[in-house]
Parts: sequence; C-alpha cells; structure tokens
Amino acid sequence: MQASRRPPAGVHAADVDPHVAQRYLLKRRLGKGAYGIVWKAVDRRTGETVAIKKIFDAFRDKTDAQRTFREIMLLQEFGDHPNIIRLLDVIRAENDRDIYLVFESMDTDLNAVIGKGRLLKDIHKRYIFYQLLRATKFIHSGRVIHRDQKPSNVLLDASCLVKLCDFGLARPLAGLPEGPEGQALTEYVATRWYRAPEVLLSSSWYTPGVDMWSLGCILGEMLRGKPLFPGTSTLHQLELVLQTIPPPSEEDLLALNSGYSTSILHHLGARPRQTLEALLPADTPPEALDLLKRLLVFAQVAIQALIRNDRDPGRGVRAAGARRAPPSRPGEARLEPRPGRRMFSASASQGIQGAARAALGGYSQAYGTVCHSALGSLPLLPGPHV
Repeated sequence: MQASRRPPAGVHAADVDPHVAQRYLLKRRLGKGAYGIVWKAVDRRTGETVAIKKIFDAFRDKTDAQRTFREIMLLQEFGDHPNIIRLLDVIRAENDRDIYLVFESMDTDLNAVIGKGRLLKDIHKRYIFYQLLRATKFIHSGRVIHRDQKPSNVLLDASCLVKLCDFGLARPLAGLPEGPEGQALTEYVATRWYRAPEVLLSSSWYTPGVDMWSLGCILGEMLRGKPLFPGTSTLHQLELVLQTIPPPSEEDLLALNSGYSTSILHHLGARPRQTLEALLPADTPPEALDLLKRLLVFAQVAIQALIRNDRDPGRGVRAAGARRAPPSRPGEARLEPRPGRRMFSASASQGIQGAARAALGGYSQAYGTVCHSALGSLPLLPGPHV
C-alpha cells in the first residue's frame, strides 16, 4: 500500500503537502515557474486525471492575492461553460501560505499545436475559434474581461475541444459604466503580442474590446502559423500594428485620452504600410480574412460610431470592425447570452459594447459553424471521440 503512494521519478514528495498526496497520485510535473508548479495527477477516489497548480505564497502581497482570488471566484462562476476550464477543488497548504488549485486535465494548448507546424487544418481553425468566441461571449455577458487571451491560455483535448484558462488577470466590470467614464487601465500586464492598441497607448479606460483584439491576434496566428505582431517592445509593437491596421482618426485619438498617443501614432503612421493579406498565406479563406479585419481595429473607432448610432438609430451599426447584425426571421426567438450566474446581472445586449459584440457575432458564427458530419475529422491527437 505504501509503495503505491510513492511518487514517480521526477516528482519530489517534498513539493506537495501530505494531505494532497494522499488524495492525488502525482504522475509528472507539467511546468514550473516563479508562481509555482503544475502537475498532472490522478484522483485516487474517482480515477479522474486532473491538473494541480500549486501557487507559492499566494497572498504575499496585494497583487498576488487579487490575482489568486479573482481566478478562484470567476472560475467558480464560469466553470459550467463547456469552453471554460473547470476548477474542481481548492486546497489549503499546511503552511497556510501556499494554495492548490485542481483543474480538469487537458492534452495540450494552442501555442504548442501551432508550434508543431501545419497540424491545424482549416476545419480545426474554424472549430477552435468558434469555441473561443463562445467562451468570450459568455464571460462578456457577465461584464467580465479576460485580459490575457493568448494561444498558451487556450487548452485543447484530443477531440479538439477548447477550454479557456488562466483568469488571474480577469476583471469584472459589473456596476461600472461603459465608455470614457469606465474602468481605468491599471496594472495591465498581459502578453505584449496580444495587447490592444489602446492598452499599448496607455489609454485611461478599457472595454471588452481588448479581448476582441486578442482574439483577432489568435485567429491571425492560427492562419499564419506564427504571431501576427511579435513586437520586441511597446513601441515596436505599435509599429508592427500600424504597418498593417488602419490608423484611428483625430476624433478617435482624442477619445484615447492618452497624453502621448497622438504624437506616437502620427510618427509611426507615416511609415510604409502593408496589407493584412500580405501577412497571411494565399489560401486563407476569405471569410476568415473578413472576420480578422473586423476584429483587428482600433476600439475607439467602433465605439465612437456606435455612440453616434445611439444618437441616430436610423443610421444602423456601421462601425469599423462591426456590421449590422442579421435581422431575426419572423417568429424566431432572439436568444440572449446567459449571464455568469449569480454574481452578475448585466446582459451583453446592453450598452454600446453589447451592440458591437452582437454585430460581430453574425460573422464569427458564420465562420465558426462546423457541420456535424465533419466532426469526425477533427481530432488533433490520438484519443477517443466524445
């Protein structure tokens, strides 16, 4: 009996508390960083394979405590969604400083899959991105912004099922107004390659549009096989973006409310430009390129156009990066996104950002929908079909 509880080679018993090792059989270490360690393990009671993340000194300062608290609370709310990682358990360490988070186990992540070359076929890309949009629409319906969407935070299993993870940087916006008087951009440290322009320009506020930009970068990376804008610094990141994405108008620059954004954008915008098509393979589906162009826009452009539309309803939603949502058929019920259960009450259909997301939804669904008969060709890795 004791022999069966001996950890495998490479797994040190001192790394995990005895009461955790008694419940879970550690199989192998998946990764280690400054924040802690992640293991693949098996629940001794149920036989379920799980991932255990041990966070070192989780509450040593305000920033770490907030990040840990947000991830736990938000995943408890959102974990019922099929495309968001499930948090199965939270376990305190004996030293009362470390903490263990137990998640469902996945096979790989999108970053690793893209890095293997041409493993992703068009049908994979459509199905993966459709699921990502479902997850994003769900969390936005609860007035929450993920703020750190990138390929390494998109988990996949053998049947190409997507789970969005790592909600440590997520921010709830419940009760805060949308627009220039909304939440200030503070302590935003998401990976540079996937940051929206308004974040790079230190805009004084943000909206769910920062997630939509990140999704555009992820889609572009799947299509291209490597990052769209691999900047080496904030200035270089802006330079790469402005070489490809149409710059904002003077009105939009004023709305950014960033002291140095005007001078930076004028300086960088005068440089030679290239089309988005030039960055992508020649066989890129036209509907994928269309969606990409509608995701990779300066958020201010869309917001200003939607504000003008609110003042003049007859104009319709014609923002850059958004198109009029298709009208409902007679007798067809309009489905509203389900809010994130008890913590949140605001619907994604409320406010100008909700209108923008609704307009984008028609195109994303058209690109992402996959025929049921095609699902048999989806698996990325050997494994059973669900």
